[in-house]
This record gives sequence, C-alpha cells and structure tokens, in this order.
Amino acid sequence: MQNNINQNEINMLRTELELLMRERQSLLRVAGAAAGLIAEMDSHDLPITTVEAADILATTINGLTEETLQDALSAVHAEIVD
Repeated sequence: MQNNINQNEINMLRTELELLMRERQSLLRVAGAAAGLIAEMDSHDLPITTVEAADILATTINGLTEETLQDALSAVHAEIVD
C-alpha cells in the first residue's frame, strides 16, 4: 500500500515537473522574442508611449541572469551582437 502511494506521488511530481519545463520553454521563447524585438527597435521612430513600454520590457529583460537570457535567445535562435 505504502509503495503504491509513493509511486502515485512520484508520478504526480513527474507530471508537474514536465508541465513546469514546458512552461519554462514557452516563457524562454517569449523572453527571447522580446529581447530580439527590443534589440531591433529604433526608438527615434516610435511614439513616446511605445518607447516607455519598450523601456519597461528592456529593464525586465536586463534583470534576467546571463544564463537565462542566453537560454531565451537560444529558444528563438537569436544571439546578442555587441
């Protein structure tokens, strides 16, 4: 009986972990696409409200760790060009 409960718990945790990993991949694609968009924007051609929103997005992206940012860019097959 106890072994069956443990196996059920393991299966539930495995399912939850798989869900979290899929969600992480989705969020990495969103972050990578956002980083690529920000990198390509020319703020001189945009309305001020768009620039302000882009600034908030850029600040959030800059708050990511280097590893997470690299994972996000890899998820959308982009790279940082200095």
